[in-house]
Amino acid sequence: DETPCNWSGVSCKNISGFPDPRVVGVAVSAKNLRGYIPSELGNLIYLRRLNLHNNFFYGSIPDQLFNATSLHSLFLYGNNLSGSLPPSICKLPRLQNLDLSYNSLSGSLPENLKNCKQLQRLILAQNKFSGEIPGGIWPELDNLVQLDLSSNEFKGPIPSAIGELNSLSGTLNLSYNHLSGNLPKSLGDLPVTVSFDLRNNNLSGKIPETGSFANQGPTAFLNNPLLCGFPLQKSCNNSSTSSSGTQNSGTNSGETQKKGLSPGLIILISAADAGGVALIGLIIVYIYWKNKDSSNSCSCTGKTKFGDNNKGKFCSVCPFGCINECRNNDSELEDNEKGEKSGKGEGELVAIDKGFSFELDELLRASAYVLGKSGLGIVYKVVLGNGIPVAVRRLGGEGGEQRYKEFVAEVQAIGKVKHPNVVKLRAYYWAPDEKLLISDFISNGNLANAIRG
Repeated sequence: DETPCNWSGVSCKNISGFPDPRVVGVAVSAKNLRGYIPSELGNLIYLRRLNLHNNFFYGSIPDQLFNATSLHSLFLYGNNLSGSLPPSICKLPRLQNLDLSYNSLSGSLPENLKNCKQLQRLILAQNKFSGEIPGGIWPELDNLVQLDLSSNEFKGPIPSAIGELNSLSGTLNLSYNHLSGNLPKSLGDLPVTVSFDLRNNNLSGKIPETGSFANQGPTAFLNNPLLCGFPLQKSCNNSSTSSSGTQNSGTNSGETQKKGLSPGLIILISAADAGGVALIGLIIVYIYWKNKDSSNSCSCTGKTKFGDNNKGKFCSVCPFGCINECRNNDSELEDNEKGEKSGKGEGELVAIDKGFSFELDELLRASAYVLGKSGLGIVYKVVLGNGIPVAVRRLGGEGGEQRYKEFVAEVQAIGKVKHPNVVKLRAYYWAPDEKLLISDFISNGNLANAIRG
């Protein structure tokens, strides 16, 4: 068939002024195709989407390809392409999605990538790009939502201008390179939903604790031996103890100076400090709820998403669905106190960390599974819609205005605690029969590992 519109993987559309349909899409992925990418594809001036991923194309990306000026999505990942990224790529004024990952492309990133102003996704992972990451590219890419430069050979500092990518979401992935220097504080200006992956570099210095940095777990910074601070289990020692250098003028020349505390003892003291603070907070919360009336608790029948069998009044498909069911049941919503927070009205979700915000509905819909159970309640790992995991401790107990005030006072106090070994409390939920504490989720950690460093 000589009409390409009938070929497998080719899509066409009627274009005004032409008697026959024009090719607007070519998708021939994973077809074991070999050879060079045909430069003639650049003659398809109405081509919008080119998908050649997971084949065996080799050689360089032809410059002529960028004559297809209607192209907005270019997927060439998973081939054997080599050579540099052509500077002429931004001749494509509508280019939104560029995925060239899993090839053998090399050289530096061209500065004129800043001219791809419509770019939304730039994925160049698993190549051989080298040199420093240019700083002048990023302030111009206002629409960029995904940036993945992982597993290349980039070196030098992380450009502070990356912090100006205000549309970024998901993960900023710069892992497995040779990046060095301090983390720019400007990365904290990125949206709070952004997760960092900066593993396996040569970054150094103290991790900032402002903005988006405060929402990152330790995994984001692993295998950077010279990084320190929260959330890593590695403190930053910027000064030595002053007592080691002081000497009493009245002492004999044979007297020895006092020695500072050993590193092991310092770690033990810090861990004990952290454990004490956390234990006090948990005991206070537990005292409030240990006398809860189980007949009034709102729990779910049947299995939740994570397979937890609970018995109670309502059935829900999500771990915290009872909140939703209680709020929508007429008998439970009779509010003689006109919606007071004392326990008669609807619940309230309050963010302690103002930079960490999400809607209650998002929490209700999130997938979750049980981490553990104790006298203090059930702890779940919950993955929010933006991909950020949090730990949610579910408490029971009755309401009451006085209990509400005491609960809020204690939770606010615990939320202000800042210590490398204390998990940060982010938010809480209060309702007549449901209380939740939302905190950071830290994976694969325990006190023994913290003490050993």
